[in-house]
Amino acid sequence: MNFWEKITGSDMTKEFKMFEARTQKLPADYQAAWEKIKANLWTHSDFSGRNLMPILDGVLGLLEETAADGQSVQEVLGDDIKGFCSALAGEEEAKSYRDKWREQLNNNIAKKLRE
Repeated sequence: MNFWEKITGSDMTKEFKMFEARTQKLPADYQAAWEKIKANLWTHSDFSGRNLMPILDGVLGLLEETAADGQSVQEVLGDDIKGFCSALAGEEEAKSYRDKWREQLNNNIAKKLRE
């Protein structure tokens, strides 16, 4: 990835287009779950969203494999997609911008208290 792609985000746009093309091959209930997953994972994003790209790729791979095996979405993800996304993002240690700001604030306060 070159500098211009990183600044403009065109690398992510290309990747999202590939994700959407892969999603179109899934059954309708899997496509609906994918939309919910995307919506719920964005709350765990950093400023650019690049930290979520590997997570989204892994989730889409999981959906593709389980759809090929004939499993239902509920068997794979359960009924709580929001909880699934939170656990997944926590497991992958994806920090949101709020987490980073909170950590920065805590570090600044700790420095001031030591002075």
